Amino acid sequence: MQFRVSPKSLSEYSAEEWQARVDLAAAHRLAFIQGFSEGIFNHLTFVVPGKSDRYYQIPFGTHWSEVTASCFMEVGIDDGEVKSGEGEVERSCYCIHAPIHKALPQAKAVFHTHMPHASALTRLEDPRIKEIGQTEVGLSGAIAYDDEYTGPALDPAEGARLAKVIGDKTVLFMANHGISTVGATVAEAYDMLYYVERAAQVQIYAMWTGQRLKQLPAPVVEKTKRDYKDEHLYKGPTPAQRHFDALKRMLDRKEPDYAT
Repeated sequence: MQFRVSPKSLSEYSAEEWQARVDLAAAHRLAFIQGFSEGIFNHLTFVVPGKSDRYYQIPFGTHWSEVTASCFMEVGIDDGEVKSGEGEVERSCYCIHAPIHKALPQAKAVFHTHMPHASALTRLEDPRIKEIGQTEVGLSGAIAYDDEYTGPALDPAEGARLAKVIGDKTVLFMANHGISTVGATVAEAYDMLYYVERAAQVQIYAMWTGQRLKQLPAPVVEKTKRDYKDEHLYKGPTPAQRHFDALKRMLDRKEPDYAT
C-alpha cells in the first residue's frame, strides 16, 4: 500500500522543499536497492527547508522501495506531532532523530540504519574501523563510537545522549545496534552511509581470512588524511554530491516515480 499526503499542488511547496523531498525519496529507494534497509524500520530524515522546527519522516509502515517525494510527513521536532501530511510517527525515529536535528547544526540530514556489515562490527568488542586502506583512513576521523547500548530508543533523552556522543563527527557507531550518519545535505549523509558500509564490508572480508590486518604506517595515514581534506582537488559540486547525483540518474532510468 502506498502512503501519500493529502492531494496538494506542488505550487504549495517551495523549490527548495520539493528538491529536499525528491532527494530524500531517492535516498530511501537507493538504500533499499543497495541493501541498507531493514524491513519497514530504520529512518532517514531531513529538516524541512526554512522550517527549523520540523523534519521529514515517512509514515510508519511505508516500505523504502515505495517512498516518493510526496509521501513525507512533516513532524514537529519539539513535540513529535504531524504538522503536515498523514500517517503514524514511528516512535524510535522521533526519539533518535529529533534531538539530533535540534542539537547539531551539521545534522540537517540524519540517517539511521542497521546495514549488515557496519552493524556486524557494532556487535564486536572492538567495533572500530581500522586504518588498513585509504577508504578506512578517510573515514576514521569522522566516526564517533557509542559503547553503550541502552535498549530501544523510546525516549527523546536517548537521542539527546547520542547527539552528545556524535559531537562534531558525521558518523556514529551505535554499540550492539547500527549506525547513524549526519550531513548538511541528503547527499552528504548518503555518501557517508555508502562508504561506511563498504569499509565495514572490506574489513570483515579481511578479518575472515584469519590473517593479521596490515595497519598502514602512521606517516601514510596522516598524509592520506591531509589529502582527503584538500578542498582544491575538484571544482564545482563536492564528490558526495556528484556521487549522489549519479545514483539519482540511475533511479531516473529505473524508478522515475520516486520523484512524484
